[in-house]
Amino acid sequence: MAEHYSSFERKGTGWLLQRLTAVFLVGVLAFHFMLLHFVNHAAEITFMGTQARMGQVGYFATMWLFLVTATFHGVNGVYNALVNQGLSGTQQRVARAGLALAALALVAQGTYVALAMNGFL
Repeated sequence: MAEHYSSFERKGTGWLLQRLTAVFLVGVLAFHFMLLHFVNHAAEITFMGTQARMGQVGYFATMWLFLVTATFHGVNGVYNALVNQGLSGTQQRVARAGLALAALALVAQGTYVALAMNGFL
């Protein structure tokens, strides 16, 4: 039988945040599918409708939190997958710094687009 190995320390902060962000993402994705595929049909989705939804504080906050949690979940998952593959030392530090920069750039760009969509910019 194969031996279980994971870079996540069970009951550690990274392990807990990975699971909490997964639950949040599943919930928000269910909300997204219900709202944009069943309440509103694809033919009814317009740019103006998207701007109107993003103008609502609750929808804007939900989408921005989705951006941040999805970024964390994805970047943390990639980083731990690399560590599980044997990345260590300088390569591990470079990968962590590169992924952190990519995450910051993604959140900054997503925030800029979200603010532009709600008419703030």
